[in-house]
Amino acid sequence: MALSLRHVRRVLFGVGAVALTFVVVVSGIVTWVYASADISTVGTTDFGRTLNIPPLATSTVEPDGTRAFDLQMQSGTTEFNSGTQAPTSGFNGSYLGPTLRAERGEKVRVRVRNNLTESSSVHWHGMHLPARMDGGPHQMIEPGATWTPEWTVAQPASTLWYHPHPHGATEDHVRRGLAGLFLVDDAAASSLPLPRDYGVDDIPLIVQDVRLRDGRIDETHGAFRDVGFLGDQLLVNGTLAPHLDVGDELVRLRLLNASTARVHNFHFADDKPFAFIATDGGLLPQPETMTALRLSPGERAEIVVRMLPGERAVLRDSDVDLGTNFWTTRFSGGDDRFDVMELRAAAQLRPSPELPTHLVAPSTPDGSDVATERHFSLTFGKINNAEMAMDRVDATVVRGTTEKWIVRNDDGTPHNFHVHDVQFRVIDYAGAPPPAELRGAKDTIYLPPNTTVTLVMRFDGPSDPNTPYMYHCHLLWHEDLGMMGQFVVVEPGQSAGTPTGHHHAN
Repeated sequence: MALSLRHVRRVLFGVGAVALTFVVVVSGIVTWVYASADISTVGTTDFGRTLNIPPLATSTVEPDGTRAFDLQMQSGTTEFNSGTQAPTSGFNGSYLGPTLRAERGEKVRVRVRNNLTESSSVHWHGMHLPARMDGGPHQMIEPGATWTPEWTVAQPASTLWYHPHPHGATEDHVRRGLAGLFLVDDAAASSLPLPRDYGVDDIPLIVQDVRLRDGRIDETHGAFRDVGFLGDQLLVNGTLAPHLDVGDELVRLRLLNASTARVHNFHFADDKPFAFIATDGGLLPQPETMTALRLSPGERAEIVVRMLPGERAVLRDSDVDLGTNFWTTRFSGGDDRFDVMELRAAAQLRPSPELPTHLVAPSTPDGSDVATERHFSLTFGKINNAEMAMDRVDATVVRGTTEKWIVRNDDGTPHNFHVHDVQFRVIDYAGAPPPAELRGAKDTIYLPPNTTVTLVMRFDGPSDPNTPYMYHCHLLWHEDLGMMGQFVVVEPGQSAGTPTGHHHAN
């Protein structure tokens, strides 16, 4: 009996030792993964490359007065690092696309030809336009086919963008480089003394994170990356660590977060103040002086910075407040730090007019005439506990009405929320009035875990009961997993139809 007990004790001791060893090893691996998960390029960047400026797209005015553009979706190679060509995709080139520009009230037509080997689409992010022209997953373009949407630009001056929106593959298509800007101008904005010489004192900045491995763009997400893909370098207009030579006292920067999952917090290395003048949907009522600006994927902002003769100002991305715990912050990129680009001022600068103290009147409803209130719960891969279904209409909106949407992030992962076709006003953010960066017209908003926002928006049509618009998380892996819903706009008394799935262009 004694021998038996000793044997049992030895076995138990051995099992305990193995278990303890396993726990120690696993703990060590987790500790190593956590310790090595943050990234920093701060202070190690030479800014040796000149910033690429996307060209303005050429256009023709057709006999009926329509401004026509041509876009070719194509594959190619791009040299991000000297001597190495990476396979990429772009519009009218190997990476990114030209900047489209049109006036409010102008009719535009875009001939989009898909020269890729797979189906895709082109969504006009932030644009108010008919659902059939929206470019979501219902307007797929087959390889070799051309899709020609046309619409009348009917919104204030703003910085919008275009990118693919194929259901289940958006993250991949955008990460490969399929994106570009669409600038809207109007008389109110043009009358203001703002920097407006494109590529000179009015600079587009398309910011994306990337990971380059063995001559290609690495697509792996990495351990514990529940937000999706996070890269270890930043591209600005497709340029790694660029500099921009500045010749004017005031420089306008049009910032677009075109990363697929990373939340950026832009600020200057010396906390240099800047004037925040525009959100997703256009100019603010007045400039706001700020030193940092957080943008989640899909969000845009316009800032104006004052330069001194001979000054070098480094734009950085760091100290991102994600509203998450230490673990989620680390594996969602919140501890990462990047030198984004450098502004290099000439020894003598051209004088710029003072910024106006007033810009434009608000363009979004104030919530005083809300007809309908809706609630949206965001959880990983789902909205209101449902994954996206192409043939299901989740909400039916009556044209000409204002709605209040109450959106809550109900899990521990960061999300954001984008609504097609409309710009909304944020009237409450986490139980308080919105901060300065959320007081203008918006179409995309960041939601930390367990945060609720209240949005109001007006749906001016046109109506189309059979063709839906989308709302979704714009962390693109989440969108691809099914974190997306659909709404249609109908006339009073009309019912929603039944979407038939993908509509392929010919």
